[in-house]
Amino acid sequence: MASLDAQGLRRRRRTLESAQGAQVVVDGRECLSFCSNDYLGLAKHPALIAAAQAAAAEFGVGAGASHLVSGHHALHERLERELARFVGLPAALLFSTGYMANLGVVTALAGRGDAVFADRLNHASLVDACLLSRAEHVRYPHGDLAFLEKRLAASKARTKLVVTDAVFSMDGDIAPLPELLALCERYDAWLMVDDAHGFGVLGEHGRGILERFGILGGSGFSREKAFAAEAAPTDRLVYMATLGKAAGVFGAFVAGHPALIEWLVNKARTYVYTTATPPLLAAAVSASLKVIEAEAWRRERLQGLIARLRGGVAGLPWSLMASDTPIQPLVVGPNQAAVRLADGLRERGLLIPAIRPPTVPQGTARLRISLSAAHETADVDRLIQALGDLA
Repeated sequence: MASLDAQGLRRRRRTLESAQGAQVVVDGRECLSFCSNDYLGLAKHPALIAAAQAAAAEFGVGAGASHLVSGHHALHERLERELARFVGLPAALLFSTGYMANLGVVTALAGRGDAVFADRLNHASLVDACLLSRAEHVRYPHGDLAFLEKRLAASKARTKLVVTDAVFSMDGDIAPLPELLALCERYDAWLMVDDAHGFGVLGEHGRGILERFGILGGSGFSREKAFAAEAAPTDRLVYMATLGKAAGVFGAFVAGHPALIEWLVNKARTYVYTTATPPLLAAAVSASLKVIEAEAWRRERLQGLIARLRGGVAGLPWSLMASDTPIQPLVVGPNQAAVRLADGLRERGLLIPAIRPPTVPQGTARLRISLSAAHETADVDRLIQALGDLA
């Protein structure tokens, strides 16, 4: 602990005493929050609250058992169908968290004798999943498709799996999904995409990175159909997204070919050996999907706020990384300097975390500014003013 203190790396929890939103109460103090992943401002949306309340009244709270014993509720079943339709893939499977989904998928698809190819800036859950799989773990430089292609071409692995974030959580940039999918087609590999920070935000209707690039599943699927050379490119796509960020609730899901989903039901240990999430959460997510699709103004407001922030901080001694997503990383550099800047903002009633190694590379400590449709233009202006004062 003393060593962590000396390096400016000790992490401490802060206690939220209000609902999520632009204005929150943390440790007894009112703050303007720029650190929530509630990108669309849905965490306290009345429609989601009403759906959860109605489901709790009718079906209770706990699921009581794992999905394969007696915990798989009709609300879970309905939501899985809705999620598959929403992202344009033929089938979906609910998981308790994105971390559990990533661990379950990678270890179910790859093992000894296989190879996993992972972007070096992937989320920690994907890194851990690759290590736990016991497959050969090849980490390619961030976004370096030429390097990845060389390693895919040279690999003699029985099964090849490429894993990538869709929106990289600490940089805010977007993976080149069409090019990755083309490489996986060329070298007969799976492509797993973690769309935790794109689902609900990217695309005209918020369907995520698949909609952003026009990559949507076809309709000619059957449970009996095996993955074959003549299959559609999306047959080799494993899509994961979380439901506790832009969707405003909790949980995660994986979508893809029906055979993939059946395999995960049987082989993903983080699905098989854990209690199902409360059915009331599934009801809340069902309500959230309707809001995400219907209220495009939330994504439009986000884009306006992003542009305003980026224009307002130009000329400051710290630079925003290239990102057109709600994740706007302000790179400071040294750990202690990032902590001091975050402390200065907190003294002014602005809550933004200092992100330090090992979450980000050494020397690139930053403030991870998260924008939300719950923010007003005046909120962003207040942040720009405070950064200017501290500069």
